[in-house]
This record gives sequence, structure tokens and C-alpha cells, in this order.
Amino acid sequence: MAAVSKVLNNGYGVSADMRDRVLRSVEKLGYRPSFAARGMRGATDTIGVLLVDMRNPFLAGLTEGIKSDLASEGKVMMMSVGEAEMSIESSLIDAMIDMRMDGVILVAPCLTTDILSDYASQIPTVVIGHHDPEAEGFDTVNSDDCAGAQLAVEHLIARGHEDIWMLTAPLRPGGKEVFHMRERGYRLAMEQAGLADRMHVIRSDTSLGDNPDELVALLDDIPRPGAVFCWSDIHAIPLLTMARERGLRVPRDLAIVGYDNTPTAALPPIGLTSVEQHADQLGRQAAATMLRRVAEGSHGKHVLIQPNLVPRASS
Repeated sequence: MAAVSKVLNNGYGVSADMRDRVLRSVEKLGYRPSFAARGMRGATDTIGVLLVDMRNPFLAGLTEGIKSDLASEGKVMMMSVGEAEMSIESSLIDAMIDMRMDGVILVAPCLTTDILSDYASQIPTVVIGHHDPEAEGFDTVNSDDCAGAQLAVEHLIARGHEDIWMLTAPLRPGGKEVFHMRERGYRLAMEQAGLADRMHVIRSDTSLGDNPDELVALLDDIPRPGAVFCWSDIHAIPLLTMARERGLRVPRDLAIVGYDNTPTAALPPIGLTSVEQHADQLGRQAAATMLRRVAEGSHGKHVLIQPNLVPRASS
């Protein structure tokens, strides 16, 4: 029985012949190890991943990076969606703790630093899309969103634009989310170029559909900006489509830059200039950071991955 237990738990000290015999018997009998029993022993080899939503195609590359690195270490990823609602996020994290998962990776949560720190005292926690380099209880892995926004705006300035507006998400308490950092980068780039008086920020809720009023007003009202920096491709692509439907020549009449460099942005009919934040690398780094925290524990480690701009026809 001891040898069987070692094989099922990937333990050491079992010969290759014995391991093969046990695995053949397990397959023949259709045996599945008990998740609850493994949890009682202190490890389930399961990492919970909480996504903000499923609409942003950027998240596909991110989760693939997480999954591949966890799988290489024998860990299973179990995914949930918080729908950008604090109450839903909290209930899902509570469930992951109750299931005795080994750790949680939270992607762009709405929760504040204080709440995240409280959860991190109960379960190893890594957060993506939450900029808090002072946090000690949990780790963060982020693209340098401020620098990425500066790259986008500097690119538009180099193309001769001065009336550069920003289209972003509504503000949330705390100021740690990616769109806060990208707005900071937008403002820094405009100020450094002497264009502080030309700054204009429009906030639009992406849940309102493909043609929210804010996008319609941006395109139809006069005066219209010469260029728009969008905090995400999920805003930039609808804006680009609507502009072309109105007969605007992109980029001559309106230049547009997005963020995330999603696969759709690269399609020739779209041709959206966008900031690449390396989704797969973010996911792999988050997985590696989680594995380190589970194995060793530590004070907060905060990783920034440098983005780059991918120019296309829209600018």
C-alpha cells in the first residue's frame, strides 16, 4: 500500500517497474484519487485562477501561459470568472479556500489591497493586473502599464498629432488597476511633450455593448480629436470599426492605438496599432511565482514585464 500511495502522489523511492504496474492497475480499475482526502493531507496540486471576465481575447494567451507552466510541475488549473463584481470575486475565492487549493492566481480583480492581503493570509496569492509594489502578503505580476501607455502616446506625437484623447474605463477606488496606470502614462507623455492643455479623457463602460454613447459622441461631435489612445483593444476595435463605417479615413482623419495586441488587432482588415504586453509571458511568470510561493513562502515579490508597441495601419 505504501508503494501505491507514493505512485499516486508522485513520490520518490518507487522503482520504474513498480510504478508501471501500479499505474496499469489504476487505469484498469478506473480509480480516481479523492480531492478532499488529498486536501486533508495538506496539498491538492490544484491552483485556482480567477479571471475578471471572458470577453477579452488577451486572457486566452494569459491563461494558456499559466496552465502550461503549472502542468509542467504536476499542478492542475481550475478557473472561475468574477465578472468584475467584488461580491462574486469574494465568494469564489472563499470557495477556493474551502476546497483547500494550494494557491490562487487572481487576474485583474476589483478587490482592494486590504481585502487581497486578508485573503493572502489564508492562501498563497499571486495577482495580475493590480499594481501594488508595497504589498508584502501577496505577489504581483504586471506589464509596465504606465510605460506602455507612454509608448503609445509618444508614437502618436511622433506622427504629428497634438489633440490626442484617451478612451478608458470608469475609475474604481484604490487606483491600482491597469487602466489607472495607463491613464498615468498617457498624462505623463502629454505633459512631457508640452501638451497638458490638450489632454482629454473619456470613460466608457465596456459592458454597455459595441456602440456605447461615449464612442458615438467621440466620433460625431465637433471638434473631434486627431488621435485616440484606447486603454484596451476591446475599446479600440469597436471605435476603429465605427470610424470606418462613418467614412472617416484612418489614420488620416483619426489615428487609433489600442492596448493588448489581441489576435484580432493583427488581422489585415483591422490593422490596429497596439501595445504588446506579452500575455503568455505574464501567465508563465505568474505560474512560476505561485510555485515559488507555495514551495518556499516569502514576502511579496513584484515583477514588471516591459511592453512594446506594434505599429500597424491605424496610426
